[in-house]
Order: sequence, then C-alpha cells, then structure tokens
Amino acid sequence: MISFQIDQLYGWITAFLWPFFRIVSLLGTAPVLGESSIPVRVKIGFAALITVAVAPSVGPLPNVSPASYEGLWITLQQVLIGMSLGLTMRIVFAAVQTAGEFVGLQMGLAFASFFDPATGANTAVLARIMNVMAILLFISVNGHLLVLAGVLRTFETLPISAHALNADGFNVLFEWSSQVLLGGMLLALPFIIILLTINLALGILNRTAQQLSVFAVGFPITLATGLLLLMVVLPQTSPFLNHMFELGYAAMSRLTQALAGG
Repeated sequence: MISFQIDQLYGWITAFLWPFFRIVSLLGTAPVLGESSIPVRVKIGFAALITVAVAPSVGPLPNVSPASYEGLWITLQQVLIGMSLGLTMRIVFAAVQTAGEFVGLQMGLAFASFFDPATGANTAVLARIMNVMAILLFISVNGHLLVLAGVLRTFETLPISAHALNADGFNVLFEWSSQVLLGGMLLALPFIIILLTINLALGILNRTAQQLSVFAVGFPITLATGLLLLMVVLPQTSPFLNHMFELGYAAMSRLTQALAGG
C-alpha cells in the first residue's frame, strides 16, 4: 500500500504550483505567446506542460503550505515576476505600434483604424501591419523560444522564496518603458523626415499658388509617397528590430537581477 504524509503532498504541489504561476503569468503578457487570439485553455495547458518539464530542475523550494498567508505571498511574487518579464518584451512591440501610429499620422491615414482585439482599442491599420511584421520576424528568429529560455533561467537568478522582491527592480521596467517613444520615433524617423518635408513644400506651394487647392493634391501625394517609402524602408527594418529584440532580452536579464537585489 502506498502512503504519504501531508508534507510530501505540499511538496509535490508547490514543486508544480509556484513555477506554474510564474510561467503562466509570462504567457499571459508576453508577445506572440500572450496574444488574445490564443485561447486561454491553450495558454494554461502550454504553461502546465512547460512546468512539468522544468519543475525537477527548479531547485529547493520553501517548505510552506500553498494555502497559508506566506504561500499566497509567494504566489503573488511569482505572478509579478512573470508579468514583469512579459511586459518587458511587450514594450518592444508597443514601440513598433507607436511607429506605425506616427507614420500613419504623417501619411494621412490616422482615420483608418479598426478595433484590435490584441490591444482592446482602436488601432491604426498601419500600426497593425507593422506589428504583424514584427511578430513574424520575432518568430523567425526564435524570439519566443528565447523568451521562454529567459524565464526558465530566472529560477536560478531569482529562486522561489518568501523573501520580498527588491522594489528597485521595477524601476528597470519603468526606465525600459521609455523605449515605447524612443524606439518608435527612431523606427518612424525616415518616414517623418520625408513626409514632413513634403508637407512643408505643399505649404509653401499653397502660399505661392493660392489658386491651387493643396487639400486636393496634398493627400494623394503624401499617401503615394508614404506607400513608396513603406516598400523601400520596411524590408530594411529587420536589423533595427533584431537590435530591439536583443535589448529586450537584456532588459529581462537586468530586471531579474534587480528584483533579486543584485
């Protein structure tokens, strides 16, 4: 007859439960893996499968009941860690969408928007196109696998324990969030410079030849120029996006070390 004690049962539960919360929180917020188009059951099942695979190598766990206040505190910490890591990479894609908003505004396509289930708000068509392009590039360079590998390495740098997280770690996330505007502006800079020059030229033309309706000719010119720039510039953005992905991986590492107090 097989028998076991309640402490052994708690050990088996915690060996799976706490790593699961960290991984499933990452899958709920990370790009590609956390898209709203993926069913919640698929995310939970995928997180459970990864947890079963990595649980034996997580390391020593605190001997705490999951139903105790201390166990709930540990669970909350794992959720915060996973969400913070997922949001770190999500910022890269937010920068790409911001660039699409900038370019669409300059091209006159700011009104061309639709409801995006991924963000839960109206998104410019061009921003959505650039986001899909970034997702495809992210998958092609195995970025989703690198993100999973990064969160699995956090169990070594930031082991599961009842010790409080270092609050300075969240400052890393706040500082990294500046890349939403900085990275988006750098990505959209070629479009902004050329389209702004065209708008200035149209403004001067409107002052010199007032009988010419700049509103009638300006929109087709800026739209055609913007589409031509998209054909030329977008194929050349992969090095910049790869650099942004690498910065995101480095930010995940800095965040983990800062939360651990390193």
